[in-house]
Amino acid sequence: MILPAALSQAAGASLPSASSAFIPVVAPESTQQAIGYPSLFLLVLIGALVPVVPTGALVSSAAVVAFHETAPFSMALVFVTASLAAFLGDVALYWLGRRGMKSRNGSRWLEAIRQRAPEDRLRQAQQKLADHGVAVLVLSRLMPAGRLPVMLACLVAEWPMRRFVRGNLPACLAWAVTYQLIGILGGSLFAEPWEGVLAAIVLTVLISVAPSLWRRLRGPTAG
Repeated sequence: MILPAALSQAAGASLPSASSAFIPVVAPESTQQAIGYPSLFLLVLIGALVPVVPTGALVSSAAVVAFHETAPFSMALVFVTASLAAFLGDVALYWLGRRGMKSRNGSRWLEAIRQRAPEDRLRQAQQKLADHGVAVLVLSRLMPAGRLPVMLACLVAEWPMRRFVRGNLPACLAWAVTYQLIGILGGSLFAEPWEGVLAAIVLTVLISVAPSLWRRLRGPTAG
């Protein structure tokens, strides 16, 4: 039976030294990876479907932890896990949105997308989509609150699933790389992983709220 490190140490105090050699100890990093990567995948997937989970902060935090780990390929696993979960979540949401567009009564998924895509931002997304095509998907994934207006523009333009997938794949790869780099920056600046995680979360939150704050500051001037 595999015991956690704390239990195995307690057992070693009462068992002879010869028998303690037969009790395998799970390394902390192995335990973290066994729990961490599936959790990261599920949270990013859920965040793509229900855009209230700060998925960028999750990826950056996971990158900080991976930066401080000694296990090989930790950074690569974070990248693959995050990009795959984001891609599958986007594809699932687009599929659900297409079903709502074809339905006479719509759907709650389509309504959720519309609620997060104001009319002015939808018009901007439609114009950019008409001018630049698939490349807009990549930029929309990197811009805070830019993904859903562009996705709704694709739905209104009746993009087939194949075309959306072709543009969404590089978008998710670029998104995962960007937030992973933020995590690497946080991990390299601080010796303790929790400090790097905190710095990465603060930075991703600032990035996400900066555009809305800028629009509010410019609002009175523009009027």
